[in-house]
Amino acid sequence: MESCAARRGATHLAFGDFPRPTAAHFARDSGSCRIRTVVFWDLANVSFCVLASGSSGNAALLGTDQARILIDAGLSMKELSRRLGRIGEELERLDAILITHEHADHVAGLPVLARNQKVRARIYLTRLTAPAIDWGEAQPCLETFQAGAQFRIGDINVTSFSVPHDAVDPVAFCFEMRGVRIGVATDLGYIPASIKYHLRRTDLLLLESNHDLDMLKVGPYPWAIKQRVMSRVGHLSNLGMSDYLIEDLDAATDRLVLGHLSEHNNHPEIVRLVATQALEERGLRTHLSIASQREASEVFRF
Repeated sequence: MESCAARRGATHLAFGDFPRPTAAHFARDSGSCRIRTVVFWDLANVSFCVLASGSSGNAALLGTDQARILIDAGLSMKELSRRLGRIGEELERLDAILITHEHADHVAGLPVLARNQKVRARIYLTRLTAPAIDWGEAQPCLETFQAGAQFRIGDINVTSFSVPHDAVDPVAFCFEMRGVRIGVATDLGYIPASIKYHLRRTDLLLLESNHDLDMLKVGPYPWAIKQRVMSRVGHLSNLGMSDYLIEDLDAATDRLVLGHLSEHNNHPEIVRLVATQALEERGLRTHLSIASQREASEVFRF
């Protein structure tokens, strides 16, 4: 892996530096009587939160007391900062930013983050993806890797693997730390055997459930885009998700988060119904969540 850590001179902050609250903190909004709740992360061994998931922007945060990793940066820096703040985090505390591929809904905020001197996180992405991003005036400090590479960030072991999607060199990730395994796999036209292999033994899995086929076929997209979405390098349908749950989801997976739902060609309740039926067919009691475009998920703690 090509490193530029020496150029950056970053100081990595430990998760334990953040004070642990004994209860939710309440504060009044300035100039009003409204009460808002500020939710802080506790010091669980491993924490994971989907900050946003959908066609307009994707980002997730994985943290331990030794490392914080942002997975994709598809929101503006301002919105990323706002959503991190809602869970008691901030951009300046990130150790790394991992990028799955160069599409705008995964990197829209990345060039600005790369230019910001307060954001000291190193940016990890494949060698082929890096030149496909318009960095503008930024001179980013990159850690490039070959798809399929394994590497370590703090106490988190990262495994990358290729996925079938119409990007230059798209990847998904599995993370292992402290006996916990988390998989993140979205933006994939189908799930080949190689991906099924990597998603084994996950305690939490973030998986795509992009579109309902019937809604897509009668929806507002031009036919060429519909063909792209339905192709083997497009996006995973509810049916594709359901087939995976019935045939291949590891019974040990305790928490399933379905994401990257199409705003026009899907609905959270359809996804929930399809997934629930599939899990019931397997006799699994997997905890099911649907990730949202508009707000962060719950913070999953292990």
